[in-house]
Amino acid sequence: MNIKSQKDFFSGLMFMVTGVAFAWGASTYSIGSGARMGPGYFPLSLGVLLTILGGIITFKSLVVETMDGDRIGAFAWKPLIFIILANLVFGAMIGGLPSIHLPPMGLIVGIFALTFIASLAGDSFKWVETTVLAAILAVMSYLAFIKLLNLQFPVWPVIAGM
Repeated sequence: MNIKSQKDFFSGLMFMVTGVAFAWGASTYSIGSGARMGPGYFPLSLGVLLTILGGIITFKSLVVETMDGDRIGAFAWKPLIFIILANLVFGAMIGGLPSIHLPPMGLIVGIFALTFIASLAGDSFKWVETTVLAAILAVMSYLAFIKLLNLQFPVWPVIAGM
């Protein structure tokens, strides 16, 4: 059987592998029932749904003809590196890094750093739009996590001696 869409084929395989991993990981927890869900119920359900979705997408890639075979292009290294870097910097900003004496910088500074670094992953960078987006994300994150959910982590930089 020929692969008629490379993109769909490998996307389907990725969904299936992720789904099986979630379901397998959930098997170590208590599943429970629909009325009394255990901690493994949601990951198992998600894993099964992802696996089914992946199977459907993979099957479609083998059956449905496409114009050019939906070839997979070159690997996008720049977005991958900047998105991962943005998340790592965000984590370091929230909790600090004692090993290099970086104090916790807080949620607001972390959101701004995350937004600016992640925006470098695109083809163009615009200071005004990125700043507005970072401000909106910072305010919404503050309202959601600090005010509504009452999560306890630093909002602003921790300055020693104050």
